[in-house]
Formats: sequence, C-alpha cells, structure tokens
Amino acid sequence: MKQKNENDRSGSMMRLTTQALRYGIVLTVLLQFATSLQLPNPIQTISRDFQALTRKVTAHHILLPKSTDVALALKQRIRNAVSPKKGSDVNPMYIVDAFSSAAVKYSRDEETAARGGKLGTLVPQGYCRSEELDKACFEVPLGEIAGPIESEYGYHLLLVTERTNCPKLDGEYSKIVRGDDGVSTKFVKGSKVDVTEFAIQQIGFWIAVAFAGGVVAEIAAKAVNIADSYPWES
Repeated sequence: MKQKNENDRSGSMMRLTTQALRYGIVLTVLLQFATSLQLPNPIQTISRDFQALTRKVTAHHILLPKSTDVALALKQRIRNAVSPKKGSDVNPMYIVDAFSSAAVKYSRDEETAARGGKLGTLVPQGYCRSEELDKACFEVPLGEIAGPIESEYGYHLLLVTERTNCPKLDGEYSKIVRGDDGVSTKFVKGSKVDVTEFAIQQIGFWIAVAFAGGVVAEIAAKAVNIADSYPWES
C-alpha cells in the first residue's frame, strides 16, 4: 500500500511537471509570436493615427520658375492687391480672390491653375506630389501668403485657408473666411475633435490584435502537439 501511494505521488508530480512544461512552451511560443509581429507602441500608434486622420488642409499654390526675384515680386503684388497703399484708387481684394486670380494668370501648374491654384479641400498629409510643398502646408501660418518654397518643380507661393488639428500652429482657429465687408479676412474657430472616442476605438483594436495573437499561438502549439487542448476546450 505504501509503495502504491508513493507511485501515485510520483505519477502526479510527473503529470504536473509535464503540464508545467507544456504551458511554459506555449508561453514561449506566444512571446516569440508577439515579438515576430514587431508591434509598435499602442500609445504612439494612437497618437500617430489620430494626427494622420484629423490633420487636413485646404490650400492654394502658385508654381513659378526657380527665380527668387520673380517669386517675391508676385508675392508683393498679391499683397498690394489685398492691402493697397493709402491714397491709391485700387480697391482692396479678399486675399483668396487675389491669390486665385494670380494663380490663374501665372502658375505653371496647369491642373491647379484652372481652379485658382487650389491643391485640394481638406486633404491629408501626403496628398501633394511635392514633398516640400506638402510639408509646408502644415507649417506655414494660416491665412498668410508664404514662400517662395523650393521643390523639384520650381518655386511655390502658398496660401493655407483651412487646417485642422494643428493647435500649436493655429491656436483655436482653423480657417479663414471672407469678412462681412467682402474683402477683409476673418479667422474662424475650429470644432474640437473627440480624442477620447478615437482612443477608445484604437485601444479596442489593439486588444483584439493581442487576443488574436494568443489564439494563433495556441493553435500553433496544438498543431505541433505541444498542447493537448485549446484554452476554450478545457
């Protein structure tokens, strides 16, 4: 009887040791799988995705030959059209009208010149063919004529009329509109984006990814006879 009890204890210990080894191997497979995915930091991903999805711009540009003198002369001409010198008989123009008119006349980008130099309406980063111009769309002041900006295509003058989710650059404002007098520029406050809701959605996605990774690891473990059953079968 004593020998039988010792054999039972020995068998129980062997089974526990075997089970522990199996779970250890499963855990190792899971960690290796997660490492192989090279998943980025979820917080960093949420921040990057939030900016990518909410940072958009409406802008106009004028493409000119690579001549600083030409670019600066046209820039000043547009400014003079917006704010004529005192005593001048010239009526002031709304900045978007003045810029668009100059784009139609002088821009070498025939595609955008036909629509007053407009690059797009609330387009995301990466939309422009020119990397330099695309970057400038999210760096220059809102509602001001910027440039010249050099790219492989030439020199650009740029006017951003609306931009979202750039509070460090634009403060609480996000767009310019025509003033009540028809020629002045009015800055309009933008609506706040619900960051919390966006973060919850993204966290839910990453939880699903992590769960799916665990399921795949368990399936792989059973496929090579490491585990006897799936967790949901116990």
